[in-house]
Amino acid sequence: MKVLIIVPTYNEKENIARLIKAVLRQDDSLEMLIIDDNSPDGTGAIVEQIMADEPRIHIIKRAGKLGLGSAYVAGFKYALKNGYEYIMEMDADFSHNPDDIPKLLEAAQNSDLVIGSRYCDGINIINWPIERLLISYFASKYVRIITGMPVKDPTGGFKCFNRKVLEKIDLDNIRSEGYSFQIEMNYKAWMKGFKLKEVSIVFTERMDGHSKMSRKIVYEAAWMVWKLRLLALLKAL
Repeated sequence: MKVLIIVPTYNEKENIARLIKAVLRQDDSLEMLIIDDNSPDGTGAIVEQIMADEPRIHIIKRAGKLGLGSAYVAGFKYALKNGYEYIMEMDADFSHNPDDIPKLLEAAQNSDLVIGSRYCDGINIINWPIERLLISYFASKYVRIITGMPVKDPTGGFKCFNRKVLEKIDLDNIRSEGYSFQIEMNYKAWMKGFKLKEVSIVFTERMDGHSKMSRKIVYEAAWMVWKLRLLALLKAL
């Protein structure tokens, strides 16, 4: 089983070395691709130092802060080109627990897209203010109502794709970022008839550094669901 875990980074020097160590100890078959958007804090240089002694680490260095969605698209293309069977998304800030990686991979043996879900078994989020929790929870319900997609956590960013899903999605036509990127990828996979499965995870607010959340990301996600619904009605997905 050839697995690639894609981790976009921007100013994650406090976390990246610990994260790499925590991920790689899960299984000898795991490899990581760090996509660094020219972090001013030297995150990319830390990764390159680790790469000197660890062949399972790879890096794509980009010219600047180009966004989460385009980072993952670049990673997906790298994974397809290099023959990986399973491709995972994961944040760099330990909000996603590396110990959950085996659980997602196990579920991926019988599903096409596995989503690490904060909401499929109650609400499993630690250290979020109540306002943010309510926005996220009801945004997820909003997405389900508008799109009809049977996913309780459509904006979650801890997930595992079978390569056949990415082969069927036109990656060059993905333009969204942040939460809307996650919604778009889930929806397109679902509309193409792939099997989606949610597995319960506990999401913990980042340990170090600063959140990348912004109002622009939230607004983009709100409009994205209507765009996807319209494209589906026009059979243009």
